[in-house]
Amino acid sequence: LSLQQDVIAGFLYAILILVIFHPVVDLIDNFNLTYKYAPLIIITLLGFYLLQVAGEAGEMTAVEKVEQQLAGLRIARRCVPSEEPTYLLDIHTSRAAQPGGSPLVAVSCSNESLRVYDGDTLRFLREYGGRGGVLAGVRFAHTCDSLVFSACSQGTVKCWDVRSATQKPVQVFSGYPSNVFISFDVSCSDLIVCAGTEKVEKDSFLVFWDARGITDCASATKEPLGVYSESHNDDITKICFHPIEPNLVVSGSTDGLVNVFDINKDNEDDALISTCNSDSSVSSLGWSGEGYKQVYCMTHDEGFCWWDMAQLDTEEPITLLHVLDVRESVCAENHGLHYLVGGFYHEKAGKLFLIGGTSTGDIHLISCSADGLSLVGTLCGGHSATVRSFCWSPTDESLLTGGEDAQLLLWKPGAVERSLTKKASLKISSSVQKRVRVHNTSLKSRKK
Repeated sequence: LSLQQDVIAGFLYAILILVIFHPVVDLIDNFNLTYKYAPLIIITLLGFYLLQVAGEAGEMTAVEKVEQQLAGLRIARRCVPSEEPTYLLDIHTSRAAQPGGSPLVAVSCSNESLRVYDGDTLRFLREYGGRGGVLAGVRFAHTCDSLVFSACSQGTVKCWDVRSATQKPVQVFSGYPSNVFISFDVSCSDLIVCAGTEKVEKDSFLVFWDARGITDCASATKEPLGVYSESHNDDITKICFHPIEPNLVVSGSTDGLVNVFDINKDNEDDALISTCNSDSSVSSLGWSGEGYKQVYCMTHDEGFCWWDMAQLDTEEPITLLHVLDVRESVCAENHGLHYLVGGFYHEKAGKLFLIGGTSTGDIHLISCSADGLSLVGTLCGGHSATVRSFCWSPTDESLLTGGEDAQLLLWKPGAVERSLTKKASLKISSSVQKRVRVHNTSLKSRKK
């Protein structure tokens, strides 16, 4: 309707312009054009202008439509609580094995276990681990939907085949004796696994392994290919490979630095493409923008930084936005904003969105632009405590969330909840608490 109104208004403006410029139409004759065709030429030019305006209006409508869909997310499924309630610390989904098939959901829990659910129904399927140390995340393989990875504080990354109920991993990637892994990721080609360590004495490491041939060498232990040891000087809290370029990886640390590496280079110094300083302890990060040429991060004191790596070789500044405290920047009426969980890039809208929330379980969806942050919508009535994890699915525009209330929720646009499980009203106790280091302010950025 708004587009039709814009077109009608445009034609009215065209008529007005013809009336205003009628006295000067004779000047067109100086260009060997006849008077009777002059209005046609003007209308033609105005027509091109109106098409351009309509196109821009259409693009704006697409973004607004996505934001409206996000604000309209409603609970579609709620998982049946487990016998042992735990914090849900990380969530990842597989790609459906067959068109129309159901994806799998993997969740890392504070009781040191990894749980697998059916992605459509949230039906519990199986559980792994439980005695291997605190998990530092969970990731499905990109090229094989049955393989899922998890890293743990005991210095290993394990790969499980979810088709098997056995508790034995199909592959173990071992670190060095002093390694305590608190972050990890798998490259988009599934060729490389990388894990980040806590700082031990003066050292913190990015450890790399060759992930090829997992199914060919079941139960074998793989030693590291090598490490990066010079680029961070504190706990490496987050690692994220580029979504489409397997050689690029970004890491964040409690030292405040966000480093981008090209791991195809021969050594760490050559591999380090860029170092950006968030001025605080990094809690989450990722890639965004067309071609995923932008990097963003969130900090443990709820700050937000956003950089454009495409500007590295130009004179333009690479910082798109730096917000010291998102809680003060985003106005969430009657709900407040207590923390940030993470972000995701919406390819259809070409927009970066952040997810935050309240200690009572409300979830805030926040839109990012170079002009600042704005609240898109708030999802209420789901969780009853702090939300710790989420996973956005671009395939069906759905959102999975997990929290300190042990609930795993599936949100879809305009959904009606079909689960009979009632919302839990208490925050459970857990032996795992969020670890926040005091930020070291005496940092120097090595590169732009």
